[in-house]
Amino acid sequence: MRAPEVIKDEIIKQLTTVVDPELGIDIVNMGFVYSIDLDEDGICLVELTLEILGCPLEIVLAKMIKEVLVKIPEVKNVDVEFRAQPRWTKERMSDYAKFALGVS
Repeated sequence: MRAPEVIKDEIIKQLTTVVDPELGIDIVNMGFVYSIDLDEDGICLVELTLEILGCPLEIVLAKMIKEVLVKIPEVKNVDVEFRAQPRWTKERMSDYAKFALGVS
């Protein structure tokens, strides 16, 4: 069995393939991923804080996240939750995302 930190790195790597269709930047670089937890039963909980609460893309993003994470052998099920707090701010964005979107 792989070490927990190796699995978490793989989860993050897979999440970088989930691109917000409106912004064209992945959810990790946008700073939408608030927390990741994988329990001993293989249930992965991903909590997101989006820039707009109740974003119509929540269903699409949740589906995309589930599709990429179940490819990881240790992940048996994926739960995606969207948080209202803390609110997303542009400070959560990576330098890459800020540059790509022209945000300072």
